[in-house]
Amino acid sequence: MKKSVCIGLTASVIAVLFVTILLAGCTSSTPATSATPAPTAAATAAPVATTSTDKTLVIATTTSLYDTGLLDYLQPIFEKQYNVTLKITSQGTGKAIELAKNGDADVLLVHSPTQELAFMKDGYGLNRRSFASNSFIIVGPAADPAGIKNMTPELAMTTLLLKGTNKTANVYFVSRGDNSGTHSAEKTVWSKAGYNYTTQVQKSGDWYIEAGKGMGEALQMASEKGAYALTDEGTYLAYKKDLKLTPLVTKGASLLNIYSVMAVYNDKQPADKIAMANNFVNFLISNETQTTIGNFGVDKYGKALFIPMSKEVPTATAGWVGDYSTPATAIAPATTAAPAAAATTA
Repeated sequence: MKKSVCIGLTASVIAVLFVTILLAGCTSSTPATSATPAPTAAATAAPVATTSTDKTLVIATTTSLYDTGLLDYLQPIFEKQYNVTLKITSQGTGKAIELAKNGDADVLLVHSPTQELAFMKDGYGLNRRSFASNSFIIVGPAADPAGIKNMTPELAMTTLLLKGTNKTANVYFVSRGDNSGTHSAEKTVWSKAGYNYTTQVQKSGDWYIEAGKGMGEALQMASEKGAYALTDEGTYLAYKKDLKLTPLVTKGASLLNIYSVMAVYNDKQPADKIAMANNFVNFLISNETQTTIGNFGVDKYGKALFIPMSKEVPTATAGWVGDYSTPATAIAPATTAAPAAAATTA
């Protein structure tokens, strides 16, 4: 009798232990299964960070917008309206784009449509908006030793090349030589004139001087040398009183100069910082700012330095003029959001 009781107790203990182990295994496996939630569209589409306490926007811009004083004029208006501090850094368009690509700027504001479109295509920018235009002009000494006055841009550059390489007296050309928007425009004129810039223009003689400087400094160099230069009209007017240069070629489709702005995008940029950048984009295309841009320079130079899009939208190569009226709202590229939407649907 005692033996059967012991056997029964032993069996009961083993049964209890088995059930305990089984329950422990079940409770530990359940959290492991549910600990990793399925990805959401918002998590994939938006930048990694969502908030930032930094109320500063870094603007990477071209020297022509800075040299004319337009940004200095607009800066306090924007800062007061949005309670945001602007830090403006100016250089050639190529360098400004590199700054933006490296994540060292929040807003890109330049004037080289082909470079801008590549920047957008590569996923570095959002909400590109064109906000103003003016013209490039070819300036030079009043004596005009090359005789290019009133020529087409292409014929003028051809004439400068031929006379420069033939060592015609006092024929020099100062190029920005810095991959800026102005330098890009110059290369476009050479191309339309039928020349390969790299093999036929660069290093073609002492007549062709690569400054590697901003527009204002390049103009001062041309003035001191008695040389010709391609410049945006706004910077020329801003520096005119200190220059011994006069406009010689002012008309031609290849002289169109379009200014655009876009928010910089990368996956480390807080969403609210991109929203702040969008505010600056929307500020530039707003009716009030467009009116301000249209009046800027009239009192000092007798004409506006820029033509706002609200006044005149130039005819240009497809894509060169960006949207100029739709508010900027996107905080991530559309292509980034698509896979997330598909995953959610699935």
